[in-house]
Amino acid sequence: MRSIPAPKVFSLVVDEPGVRLDKYVAEKCPELSRSQAQKLVADGNITVNDRVAKSGVKLHVGDRVKITPPSPPPSPLSPEAIPLNIIYEDNDLLVIDKPAGLPIHPAPGHYSHTLVNAILSYVPGLPESDDSLRPGIVHRLDKDASGVMVVAKNSVAQANLINQFKTRSVVKAYLALVKGHLTPEEGVIEAPIGRDPRNRKRMAVVAEGKEARTNYHVVKYIGDYTLVEVRPETGRTHQIRVHLSAIGYPVVGDPVYGVKSSYLSRPFLHACRLGFKLPSTGEYKEFTSNLPPDLEQALESVA
Repeated sequence: MRSIPAPKVFSLVVDEPGVRLDKYVAEKCPELSRSQAQKLVADGNITVNDRVAKSGVKLHVGDRVKITPPSPPPSPLSPEAIPLNIIYEDNDLLVIDKPAGLPIHPAPGHYSHTLVNAILSYVPGLPESDDSLRPGIVHRLDKDASGVMVVAKNSVAQANLINQFKTRSVVKAYLALVKGHLTPEEGVIEAPIGRDPRNRKRMAVVAEGKEARTNYHVVKYIGDYTLVEVRPETGRTHQIRVHLSAIGYPVVGDPVYGVKSSYLSRPFLHACRLGFKLPSTGEYKEFTSNLPPDLEQALESVA
């Protein structure tokens, strides 16, 4: 197991009177929700003028608020010698051609055989991150998707890359095979995505969802199918699969949002291109990944 560094302690001096302690902490520490702030107060992790206080106490100008988050438990992650197909590497990052079937990061109760375990073996000095289960991870691919992705090797590069994804300056392109002849041949799908109210394990286009925007253009028509290049501008969960299904062209091989296929045991979704600025130099570079054999075979089968 990996050790976790001591939590960062925050010391604040109140500059406005009459604010509740829990509200003040949540406002000054955006990473904390008000309920999280209330729990920290209840657990004695927040003091006012070196004394434990209640959430509802009203603060005065000059009060000293100290926040000492509890130490997280040791990370259960272990390095695993899982082969990596590395497209590019420098001191800051790895660009990897991820195979289908490999999860990106562990989840509670399942801490082995993920990309993170493989990276920990390849980069033993990989620094801890705020999320102990996702060191180095700056974006994700679905477990059953394949293709190119980038992983940070240090905390400075990780912050730089995360910011590039947040500001939508990263170019992400995917190849998908959908059922039907997609028309028009170029377009934009703009529809909010959130949890499906009828099935919380699925995502769906819902009015109260988060903004989601996907660009596409047809590569070619193959029989009753369309090979399409998709460029999502946002990064919502299952965005490509949900958007294509919503306009009536479901992804082939997708058992959740698409249509089942006798040719494929996973969704036909491949991250074919990824472009971003190198953290060390600011130089823009693009990296590509060819279709893997199972997807090439699927194209031949539907032709």
